[in-house]
Amino acid sequence: MLPKTDWAPLIPHAGTMCLLDAVIAWDQHTIHAISAGHARTDHPLRGALGLHAVHLAEYGAQAMAVHGALLARAGGVTAVRPGRLVSLRDVQLGIEYVDQLVGHLDVHAECLYADGGGAQYGFRVEHRGVLLASGRAAVIHPDVTASDTFPANPERR
Repeated sequence: MLPKTDWAPLIPHAGTMCLLDAVIAWDQHTIHAISAGHARTDHPLRGALGLHAVHLAEYGAQAMAVHGALLARAGGVTAVRPGRLVSLRDVQLGIEYVDQLVGHLDVHAECLYADGGGAQYGFRVEHRGVLLASGRAAVIHPDVTASDTFPANPERR
């Protein structure tokens, strides 16, 4: 298990917008993370009625970011490379609001394709073995210049 302190400096999500708590397992193609922050009353994506399940796509996207960063680090890359979420496809929700769920969420992402320009992942978010959300997400890596890189754990969102 990798605690947040291990990988959080590798991604642009900071403060309460860093939604994942820990990485349970990861390999070349997959990642399994957990989060219990969905129940927080100060959740940055929470609306007047609660935390809508559509925001679970952001949990999937953050798992993608962590996975990419862990792969880069394992390959000896030390600079954080920015990515832009450009597409969500086939998103299916099994619940409307998630903030009343007790315990942690399991966030899974699987890399379906990746190259220097971006990646496509499948993701799913579960609670106690029940599927809450699933879909596919694509990220691109725009041309990186020195001004596009950012220091570890910036206040970006």
